[in-house]
Amino acid sequence: MLIWSDTLFVVIAALAFDALIGDPDWLWRRLSHPVALIGSLIGWLDRSLNLDARSAGQRKFAGVCVVVLLLVASTLIGFLIEFALRQIPFGNVLLGLAASTLIAQRSLYQHVARVRSAFADGGLAEARRAVSMIVGRNPDQLDEAGVCRAAIESCAENFSDGVVAPVFWLALFGLPGLIAYKAINTADSMIGHRNARYESFGWAAARLDDLVNLIPARLSGLLIAIVAPIAGGTTATALKAMWRDAAKHRSPNAGWPESATAGALGLALAGPRRYGDRIVDDPFLNAEARKDALPSDIGRALDLLVAACLLEAAAYAVLALVV
Repeated sequence: MLIWSDTLFVVIAALAFDALIGDPDWLWRRLSHPVALIGSLIGWLDRSLNLDARSAGQRKFAGVCVVVLLLVASTLIGFLIEFALRQIPFGNVLLGLAASTLIAQRSLYQHVARVRSAFADGGLAEARRAVSMIVGRNPDQLDEAGVCRAAIESCAENFSDGVVAPVFWLALFGLPGLIAYKAINTADSMIGHRNARYESFGWAAARLDDLVNLIPARLSGLLIAIVAPIAGGTTATALKAMWRDAAKHRSPNAGWPESATAGALGLALAGPRRYGDRIVDDPFLNAEARKDALPSDIGRALDLLVAACLLEAAAYAVLALVV
């Protein structure tokens, strides 16, 4: 219990450091961010092993090997860092500081808030540029409502992937669990695509990412639903939308925080959208609600984000007191 109590202290410290400091540009202009280092390794493995001349079966096996390598390497690195820091005074505080670099509360808020601010500063054209930094779809095809919905959807999904999930695995397995999660999630974002190049090679990364996000995605939706009154919604409505519509999303996990957010804000989210030349004809989540999202709705989504992050931190603090 004492070891887990220490780990929960690290969780709370990491959340506090991330909320206060985030990812300072001045630091990461001089140093390589841990996620960038993970991405560089994945990119090298992709170029080295995902060869066109190989069969689908060979590429799938290579992709499995990549995932195993990432898990072993990230877990070992996390264990060595954690072991070293626990040997020195205030080691848990330093562990919290290190862990905070892999949590995205503050940076997520800032990126989404830039979209809201862009409408006031430069209109739709500026908002399209801002939203292109956080979504994969073609912003030139989006009207005002489309830009607003894209920002809100990104806020909801990344609350799960960038905040709840990494903290969940940090709480369970310490720094090794956190780094392993970020390695899996980064691999999925880089090679977990369903296209000719990555259908086989990225299969293991995509499936494992689905698995490790299974519980955190549902926790994310629950947290959002609980704080729905902050944004003028109700917990019951958000829970109803989540329970009814989460499975409509093409992702087994993203639908949970997105549908909860849709219910909390009284908006219809997701639906048909364009990624490059490809049109994704998905159903709307909370389809009976209004679809003409406004910049002010982005502000309400940010209120949900802040409240949900505070609730998450409070839950871990209570857990730390009772273990």
